[in-house]
Amino acid sequence: MTVQEIMDELQSKGSEQIKNILLKHGVREPFFGVRVGDMKPIQKKIKMDYQLAKDLYATGNADAMYLAGLIADDQKMTKEELQTWVTQAISTNISEWTVPWVTAGSRYGWELALEWIDHQEEYIAASGWATLCNLVALKPDETLDIEALKGLLERVLREIPRADNRVRYQMNNFIIAVGAYVLPLTAAAIEVAKKLGVITINTNGTACKVPYAVDYILKIKDKGAIGEKKKTVKC
Repeated sequence: MTVQEIMDELQSKGSEQIKNILLKHGVREPFFGVRVGDMKPIQKKIKMDYQLAKDLYATGNADAMYLAGLIADDQKMTKEELQTWVTQAISTNISEWTVPWVTAGSRYGWELALEWIDHQEEYIAASGWATLCNLVALKPDETLDIEALKGLLERVLREIPRADNRVRYQMNNFIIAVGAYVLPLTAAAIEVAKKLGVITINTNGTACKVPYAVDYILKIKDKGAIGEKKKTVKC
């Protein structure tokens, strides 16, 4: 499929109702308002295409950018390309889902995540924390820097009360991800979560809720699923 064919198909699947919902959730124009489920048949046709993913992302259309993440060949992405992607990721679904997925699956996930969490732009810092969440969900514990992750939990404990809105949301997700996927740090994550209590963010009038990290981790523990890694974070 060509970029134009895909854009035409995305436009045909767009919905004003979905668009209005996504606008409230931080997705920015231009986009058509396509349900993720309606992108899946296109993803299935393409499977993986490095160049096509880059070309779709470059359109600046949030629907096309999201689809780009689904079909991207993460391992082929260069550091410079990922830097470009995060800079252009002004929509929440791109900065906190698409870019972190692809970055975590690339050769530069850890390096870029640590760089981005120090960024002054809220959406880039949030992308860095989301990338860390995806990394710990994907990578075997023996390949992770456990001491560095422990230090990042301590950083969240110090900084989350003053962090920007989306950064605070992803920091809370990081506590959950470490507690759920990194067996040696489950207890430490629960301890940090208990000290912080329930995290609140501005949800812009939507029904979204911030999960209480302790409860979330303990539910996974009750299922006997602590430490079970994901095959993919893309959805």
